[in-house]
Amino acid sequence: MELKVTEAMVLEDPLAGAEVRSFICGSSPAMQALERFIKDIAPTDIPVLLHGESGTGKEVVALELHRRSRRSQKPFIKVNCAALTHLETLDRLLRGEAGLGANGFGGTLFLDEVAELDPVLQPKLLHVLPESNGAQSLPEARLICSTSRSLEELMRAGRFREELYYRINGVCLRLPPLRHCKKDIPLLVEHFLRKYADLFGRPQPVLTSRALRALTDHSWPGNIRELENTVKKIVALGDERAVLAELNGQTAEVRRKNGGAQGISLKEAARAASRQAERELILKVLSRTRWNRKRAAQELQISYKALLYKLKQIGLDESTAT
Repeated sequence: MELKVTEAMVLEDPLAGAEVRSFICGSSPAMQALERFIKDIAPTDIPVLLHGESGTGKEVVALELHRRSRRSQKPFIKVNCAALTHLETLDRLLRGEAGLGANGFGGTLFLDEVAELDPVLQPKLLHVLPESNGAQSLPEARLICSTSRSLEELMRAGRFREELYYRINGVCLRLPPLRHCKKDIPLLVEHFLRKYADLFGRPQPVLTSRALRALTDHSWPGNIRELENTVKKIVALGDERAVLAELNGQTAEVRRKNGGAQGISLKEAARAASRQAERELILKVLSRTRWNRKRAAQELQISYKALLYKLKQIGLDESTAT
């Protein structure tokens, strides 16, 4: 169930994220540490700050914290801070004017990409968040925030309020990029194969060892989101070869660069670096615009058609936010 309150806010059924929480099942030390963190912190009401690159699963972790909390039967409200223009809208929502009851919702408030919050709104938000003595203007809520940017750097630059940082950072969890959790890739691939085979009503593909090696070797700058979209295309097309051809080419480029200067010219290295930088920039802008391609094209100062072409080139033409 999904109720759109404003462009900035979405009220979601907490169970909507249940089927993706199996991504928190890896055997790597990082994933095991993540599981322990969720187990220890979920039952408490301490504010949580989730820090990680785009696509590392911050929203999934927020949903899992909510699912395991004493508020699990209450709503999970996600706020896109980049699109939030009036704090009064949030206040009305939590006070029951969105059909949640006169006493507010008592659930979990997830401030997504809090670093993007308008500086004008930061002191207003600070005013309504819980104080250390428990006083607050907003109705009772569990607060979870996420960021893909360094709030410490933004504070030093005077672009994020220090008081707000310490209010939301009860405990901070830094989610590792997928390239640091290679051991977990086969488990994630299996999960996404099963998920999209069920969703599309198709047989679950059985990948070759060559395909699994290519998926494991890839650097995944878009992290779990990029891996999910790649596996989704494999299921949709029913053929791993077309989807993995580009990954193999990208991996070969990385290996040539890492293998030294022999067999690769300075021009080739510069072109490869440029393509990778372009890819990472596109992913970053798409994440910031929540995969609104028209807005992303405007920010990148290219035509919409040119962006679609570039997305097709890097294998993300079907990407959606996770």
